[in-house]
Amino acid sequence: MLSAFTRAFKTPDLRRKLLFTLSIVVLFRLGSFVPTPNVDYNAVQTCIAGARDDAGSFLGMANLFSGGALLQLSIFALGIMPYITASIIVQLLTVVIPRFEALKKEGQQGQAKMTQYTRYLTIALAVLQSATFITFARNPSQLFGNASCTNILYRESLPSILIMVLTMTAGTGLIMWLGELITDKGVGNGMSMLIFTSILATFPGALWGIQQREGRWDIFFLVILIGLLIITAVVFVEQSQRRIPVQYAKRMVGRQMYGGTSTYIPIKVNMANVIPVIFASSMLSLPMMVAQFRQDPAGNNSGWVNWLVTNFNPGNPTWVYVVVFTAMILFFTFFYVSITFNPTEVADNMKKYGGFIPGIRAGRPTAEYLNYVLSRITVAGAIYLALVSLIPIIALVLIGATQSFPFGGTSILIMVGVGLETVKQIESQLQQRHYEGFLR
Repeated sequence: MLSAFTRAFKTPDLRRKLLFTLSIVVLFRLGSFVPTPNVDYNAVQTCIAGARDDAGSFLGMANLFSGGALLQLSIFALGIMPYITASIIVQLLTVVIPRFEALKKEGQQGQAKMTQYTRYLTIALAVLQSATFITFARNPSQLFGNASCTNILYRESLPSILIMVLTMTAGTGLIMWLGELITDKGVGNGMSMLIFTSILATFPGALWGIQQREGRWDIFFLVILIGLLIITAVVFVEQSQRRIPVQYAKRMVGRQMYGGTSTYIPIKVNMANVIPVIFASSMLSLPMMVAQFRQDPAGNNSGWVNWLVTNFNPGNPTWVYVVVFTAMILFFTFFYVSITFNPTEVADNMKKYGGFIPGIRAGRPTAEYLNYVLSRITVAGAIYLALVSLIPIIALVLIGATQSFPFGGTSILIMVGVGLETVKQIESQLQQRHYEGFLR
């Protein structure tokens, strides 16, 4: 791998792309530390020092995806989270709205229109999320979980709040533009690279926090060793796929003979990627948000509020939280795979171009066979996602780690997935420029 990176930097065109990507990443990280107007930076740092770490909550996940910029109340506080949410919503609406489904089938032009809708929705969500987060910031003791944190805003007037909302929304728009610049002129998918950078930025602090809590270097190195084993297992599963062989019959088009080739349909074990974990974590954060708004400062809470606080607190997970979290991941995995992979549509396209699976008749039998294989593989993928997502909870029980345990859950899935895709793109570009053929 080191030799591949050396050859990449020796190739002028690829070197320019890599350096451009690195410069955008540096600019993105610098923006994560520039405070939003009307925010007392010193007070924010004091609050963060005594904050509780609920990375399993929605705010905790948003802070993870922003690389810690959310709790810093920086101009990039919202990070890439509005874009992720907008992309998921547009993708789900493709199944519901016929107009979106038609655009999806129009090729590059339809995809450009879908991207435009995603941008508009991203800005709308950024306005909503920034206003919601500023509402939390006006009560910082609940936001940071630190009773000594009382005030982090200089002014709470309407013009000041509107300026903060406008600044955070503009920051989200700038991040979206930077991500598209990386996609067009850099290496890898821009949005994925920015998410990867944000999560990677939190790793050193999370690892050092384990050493500080335990005060033992043997546990620190044991966690790193376990983390490397987890990464190896995740890479193995992410690369695993079931290849269904497909043959195309020969056919005459004019005077040319087409077809007669063999290929395969790759069905990954984890076709849903990290989307089910994001869905489940977001849904599970809603009960705690409702309970926070209904809590009585004097402690005279209703029974259902106390039950929600006790059973759905990600910082102190109970068996109810674990069971519901696992069940939601399983459900969302099957749900997401069912709307992103349509066996009937795949079978119809194969039949249209003269393709067939050996031993399976074209048409409906092919769709039933694909659905059978997909269902069996999705079971393994859903269980795998649930196990990886429960790693931080297991670490919390065994070594007293926080929910931001770096080797598990959403962070490890995104890091491995983005890392593999980026390395594949670099390798493919290297093969184009250093092709060794028969003339060697």
